[in-house]
Parts: sequence; C-alpha cells; structure tokens
Amino acid sequence: MLAAASRISGRTAGRAVVVRARHAVAAPKLLVSVRSMQSIAQTDRDTITRLLYSIGTKREVERHLRIFSSSSHPSQPAKFAVIKIGGAVLDQIDELALSLSFLYRVGLYPVVLHGAGPQLNQIIEREGVVPDYIDGIRVTDAKTLQIARRVFLEENLKLVGALEKLGTRARPITSGVFTADYLDKEKYGLVGKITKIDKRPLEASIRAGALPILTSLAESPDGQILNVNADIAAGELAKELEPLKIVFLNEKGGLFHGVTGEKLSVINLDEEYDQLMKEPWVKYGTKLKLREFKELLDHLPRSSSVAVISAAMLQKELFTDSGAGTLIRRGYKLFKHGSIESLGADRFRQVIHDRDPEVLSGFQSVTGVLTDMKSTPYTIYGDEPLDVVAVVAHPVGETPVLTKLLPSRAGVLNNVMDNVWSAIRKDHRRLFWTAQADDENRGWHFERADGSFTRAGKSLFWYGVQDVAEVERIVREFEEKGRIARVYLPVGPSTPPHKGPAQSSTGVPSGTRAFSTSARRGYAAVMEPPAPVSMEIKRVGLIGARGYTGQALTTLLSSHPYLELSHVSSRQLAGRPLPGYTKTPVTYSNLSEADVERMEKEGEVDAWVMALPNGAGYPFVRAVDRGAEQRVGGKQTGSVVVDLSADYRFEKDWTYGLPELYGRDTIRAAKRISNPGCYATSAQMLVAPLVQHLAPGVLPTVFGVSGYSGAGTVMVTSPDGELSSAPKVSPESLAGGIRPYALTGHIHEREAGRHLSSLLPASAPSLAPRSPEWEGQEPQDKIKLAFIPSVGPWFSGIISTASIPLSKEMDAREISDIFKARYEGERMVRMMPGVPELRHIEGKHTWSVGGFQTSHTGDRVVIVGGLDNLLKGAATQCLQNLNLALGYDEYAGIPID
Repeated sequence: MLAAASRISGRTAGRAVVVRARHAVAAPKLLVSVRSMQSIAQTDRDTITRLLYSIGTKREVERHLRIFSSSSHPSQPAKFAVIKIGGAVLDQIDELALSLSFLYRVGLYPVVLHGAGPQLNQIIEREGVVPDYIDGIRVTDAKTLQIARRVFLEENLKLVGALEKLGTRARPITSGVFTADYLDKEKYGLVGKITKIDKRPLEASIRAGALPILTSLAESPDGQILNVNADIAAGELAKELEPLKIVFLNEKGGLFHGVTGEKLSVINLDEEYDQLMKEPWVKYGTKLKLREFKELLDHLPRSSSVAVISAAMLQKELFTDSGAGTLIRRGYKLFKHGSIESLGADRFRQVIHDRDPEVLSGFQSVTGVLTDMKSTPYTIYGDEPLDVVAVVAHPVGETPVLTKLLPSRAGVLNNVMDNVWSAIRKDHRRLFWTAQADDENRGWHFERADGSFTRAGKSLFWYGVQDVAEVERIVREFEEKGRIARVYLPVGPSTPPHKGPAQSSTGVPSGTRAFSTSARRGYAAVMEPPAPVSMEIKRVGLIGARGYTGQALTTLLSSHPYLELSHVSSRQLAGRPLPGYTKTPVTYSNLSEADVERMEKEGEVDAWVMALPNGAGYPFVRAVDRGAEQRVGGKQTGSVVVDLSADYRFEKDWTYGLPELYGRDTIRAAKRISNPGCYATSAQMLVAPLVQHLAPGVLPTVFGVSGYSGAGTVMVTSPDGELSSAPKVSPESLAGGIRPYALTGHIHEREAGRHLSSLLPASAPSLAPRSPEWEGQEPQDKIKLAFIPSVGPWFSGIISTASIPLSKEMDAREISDIFKARYEGERMVRMMPGVPELRHIEGKHTWSVGGFQTSHTGDRVVIVGGLDNLLKGAATQCLQNLNLALGYDEYAGIPID
C-alpha cells in the first residue's frame, strides 16, 4: 500500500558563511579577515561534504546539495527548511547541536523552532501547579505562562550556547516573529492563535550568517505574551516561508505502522491519504498528525515535503535518496495518453518549449518536435501537474524508444521520475533511450539500464535486451529507418553489457561502449563527425592558481569526469590547502622552472595550464619545452599547454583556442594553445558572422563593460599576518558607477582584428581603414575594430555592445538569421529574444547574443553579446580547449545551462 523508499529530499539556501561586506567599506583592513573567514568556511564545507559521502554516495550528496543551493536567493534566504524540535529532543542537546552544526558548515541555514513541553511539566509539577488540558491544549494561566516563558528562554539559550561552542553562529529569537489573538480566552486562558508572521528577523539572522533559533511564544497586538503549540507554530511558519523541507525531530525517528511496527518510509498523500485515514490502526495522535500534515502541504508548493526524523539521522534523511525517517509529500497521480490532444495541446507545447534541451539549444523547434511525433505511434506518460512528461515512440513490431524525458525541478526533487518510469516499464518489456555522458543524473540512467554505449558525449541505454549482438542489430535497424543517424559502434569483440552503475578503474561505468546519435526524435545532435573520445584519467598542473580564473578552473576540474588536478602552484600560497577541489586534498606548491622541466621530462602531468599575468608565464613554458625535448619521442609526446595570458595569442606556433569560430580539428591536434581574452572572445563572436558584410574602410566599434573581477587580484596581508587575495578594483572604489580605461590601443582590439582577419579569403581586399604607413602594401590585418573597455561594480560578467557598419542595407531579421545559421548547433551559444542582461550571463558558461537593431538607413547594425569573463571568457573556454586537445568530449565537465 505504501510507496517504496526511494526518495529525494530537501533544498537549501546553500550559502557559505558570510560576514557582511559593509564592514569592509567602513574599515578596509577587515576585508582580509573577511576573506580569510570565507576561505576557512569553504574549507569546512569541503571537509564536511566529504564526510557526508560516508552516509550516501558522492552523487547523491552532491545532487542534494546542488538542489538545496539552487533555490537560494538573497531576497528570500529562509527557504531551505523549517526544523521543529520537540522538547524531548532538547534533552539530547549535544546530538542535536552536532546535526544542526553539520548543516551550517555546508552552508545551509534552517529556521529552527523548538518546544519545551517535558521541561515545562517538570518545573510546573515541582512548583505545585497541576497541568490542565482541554482538547489536548494546555490551559495557560498567568503563573503557567510566567514559568513557560522562563523555561523557553533557558532552553533557547542552551541550544544557542551548544551551537556556538561548535563554532556555529546562532541567534536567539524569542519574540517579534509571531503575532496572535486569543484562541479562546475563557476556555484556554493565555493561549494564542497565530494571525501574522514577521519573517524579517529570521532573514536578517541568516543574512548575518547565523541560524535563527525561535521559541513558540507569540504576542497579541497589544503586547500580551501568548503560548502557542510548537507544531502549529512550525506549520504557520512554513506557510509563510514556503520552505522545501519541514522537519519534525522526535525521539522515535519517524512514523510507524500500527500493526507491523515497521517504519513508514514514504507517504504520498494524494494517493494514500484517504485509505490511510480508514485504517483501524490510524487513530488518536497518528490521525491528528496526518491530518495536520495534509492541511499544511495543501497550502504549500508541491516541491515542499514533511520529514519526521530523529536528530541523529537528520543528515541521512536530507542527503540520501533512501532517507532515514518518514517522508510525507502530496505525491502525484499519473496519466497515460495516446495523443497530444487528449493531454491538451497547449499544455504539452509549453512543456516542450520550457524543458526540451533540443528546443532550448536551438537544434529543433517545438513544431519540429510535434511533427516528428506524428510519424509514429506514441504514448505520453506523466503526472497531473506535468512535473514529468515522457514520450515513448512504439511503431508496430519495432523496439520502442523513449524519445523525451522532461522533468521539472520539482519532478526530480519529488522523485516523480521513478514513478513515471515504473509506469513505462510496466507497458514495455524492452526500451532504448539516450542521455548526456556528463548528465548530473547519469547514475539514475545506469541504475535502470541493462547496458549502454557511449560516444561523443552521449550514452545510449537499454533494458530488456541481454545480447550485445542483438543490441547492435536493433541499432542498425534504427539507422536504416532513419530513427537515428549513423552510429559509430566499436570494432572488435562485443563486451557484455554493463549491469547497473558499476565503475571501471578509470571511473567510467564498466561495459560502456561508443555510440553517437542525431537530433531526430529526441536524440542529441553531433555537429561534426566525432573523433574517438577518450575516457582515460589524465593529470593537470595549474601554475598561478590564486586568481579568480584559477579558482574558477579549479571548481570546474573538481567535477570533471576524467581530469585530475595533480599540482597547483602559487608562490604566495605555498603550503596551504587548495579550496574548492573535492576529488582529493591538494596543497599549493611553489614550482620552480627546474621543477616544471623535471616533471615534464618524467611525464608527471598530461597538461599544463598557465594562469599567470601577461609576461610571467614565458619561463615556465620554456621549461615545459625543455622537458618535452628530453622525453622519448620529443615534443610530440609532451604535455599540452594552455596559456591564459595574452603572451602567445599572436604566435604562429600556437593554436588560438576559440572552437566556435576557428574550428576544433586544429585544437585537437595542438600541443600549445593560447586561450582567447574575455573581451576579445565576445567581440569576435559579435563580428564574425558579419565579416562578409562589413563596410570597407569603417571600423566596427565594440563597447565592453566587465565586472571588477576582470581586473584581477592582489595579495594583501592583515595586521595579524594572514595572507589573502583582494580585487585590484574594489566595487566600493567604483561608487556604483562604471570606470572607462585603456580608451585606445587595448590589446584585445588587435587580438580580435588579427584573428577575425583569418575568416576572410587570402585574396580578399582589406576592410580596414587606409593608413599612410600602408602605402603600397597590404596591411597585415584585413579587419580592424575599435574597442572601448570599462569596469563595472558587479563581480563577473561582460556586456559587449557592437556597432557594425554594413556594406549593404539589411534589416534586423536578416542579421538575426545570419547569426542563427552561423551558430547553429553550438551548445555554448545562446540566442536571446531580447537584449542580454547581466542576469543572463553572470555565472553562466555560455555566450549570449541578442538585441539586433539596424539604423533607419539599414547600413549599420547594433548587437549586444555577453559572457562571464571568468567562465566562457577564461576558465570554461580553457576547459573546452583542454578537452579537445586531450581527446575528450569538448563539453566534458562543463555544466552547460
């Protein structure tokens, strides 16, 4: 009767400990200590996260942390969880404080509310007051309230003190949150019914980096303190905050079946509530609790759920799929339709428009998806709120294919995917489907498959077929009927299909084999004939890791399926632990040129990344060259070097690594790659589609505004000798405005012109304005542009506005179509319906473009593009180049939005 225990629980504000920046404004010296504390907090978070792996798989823990963190917003910081602590649980204060401190140290800030019933009863009895209850509600006279207030304050301070001893900041909040009227003054005395909640004290506490600890005392509008049942107060608080989790901590650790005594793992109220309330063993307190839980969840979004758990098992409940207590959620009712019309065409179209990755990336249109569906019989599966929609194509006599699996965030969070999957398996004894090789839920697919092929960043899964030869026969039938593009099956003996998510020594699921697919019927497109994709684990050495770009690259490498960061060099930070990298502990070293030469000679790393200021990387590159020459086979067997500075962007022996514009094949074959500049990347992406349409003799102009992280960092020392990095340009120094700089001759101006010129035929005349010194000769760069940079008071993100003179009259739609054709299939490019804004680019790994407008004469177009200067403008682009040069899928380890 009751659902199985496979669950995903929880969500959080997902924030590291933050000391408010206003202190840095008042006293700049405090900036160092703030950054030191943030670094310590990040180290604590990394350590605690690794400890969490002991209670669940790494994938489970990281997925839950991502889900918790993704819903955080500074305007609503109190939306992770409301945790209600029963008075009996307060007697286990050490265990309780440890569990709450655990959450705090991974950056999660629950709102904590406690009762104190048992403690209150003890004191009341000791003072000769006889407890009186009516309808289960404690009658509260003035003496009882006086004692209750004292007890609540004492228990509140005990919990705050226990948390502070563990280094967890906590703030006692004993008034000012709950406003109440008398429930029934004559009947119950000083007992309140909550009428209003002021969440500002809670949010202020979390913004200050402290857990808010509440008592269940309220005030009437005229200031009278009233007693409120703690469970009811928690429920009203949850209705106001709409958290992902409402957690009730009790001694038993869950709800239990009244006959068998077994713990109830999951209760789906929409499906089970009516039947449960009829069960003879559901009575008294259990019936009351279920009714209260249902009334509460009916007021909340479907993403919210209730958990009943013990303090000791709180982490297992929140961070594992199996959980540990009882999870109560509204649930879902499933449907199955044989046509779009029976589901509702508008509803289905909206889901495709909002969630289909092929549509979002521009590979297909909504109309194209619907047209494809008409060519074969299909069944649509899902739940009533459409948190998950799946489409299975099943031509008569052929193997069915799951062409669409489109979950919303709530569908993943509330485990609707598993229930829809169960319905599909019930109808189809065999099935094929695909998923991205770097899909964060890839383990989910492996757990449900009998085998898989992987190729060019895509995996084909199946169940119900045990013979690999038959799988290959089915795949070839798909090819012949046009259901997928030509595949690249491996040559040689077939390997047994893998079963479940078993891992090989390289970290790749065992039994996987190569496979590629097309955009048709939900398979992802392969834009070029794919080269063999490596799954070998390789090592990266990072020189110059203390800056923002080095930190961003460290974070990306931490999630890369095959690359390991083996050496990180920073002269100032040598000997300190590297934050943000969770695969293995790494300590900063101070590598000399001799060290690099020896390591290269002995083959200790497969790739070097130079993240040093302009001019500083040359000695290390020469050291790599010398080491490579001493290897067997010479430089051809040496490591790949990707340089992030401007030192080699004009060198003929180096490959310029901008895959979207200058091709992938040269990067795949390269050993020395210069990473483009951030401004230059966006400028070139804006101008490149129009190189054939540029007006000769007139400069295209690009105005770029970057966040202050683009200026880099400097090392600063606090009065106590603590060393940390600070921005060269602080947001305070900008006073809320922007600061133009390097108004002419910026190096990105020449960089963009030089490489854009390579897009013109060798015989094409120069488009650059004539200059006296060019008299009688052809200029080296056929395209030149004017570039004007500025720095803004935000952290990261570049907005580039290009004004481009045209050789003929064109309208905005023509220009937009040219861009769509030029960037068709490019996963790192986002075409925007309007002007890209900072919120579209900050923290994103892609380049966005939009806002196409032409002048009234049609001979000039203005276009806006944007990217994050630390990501697509630096670290993400570096990882694209590393992936290509080392033989991986280009997008491995890149969480494309």
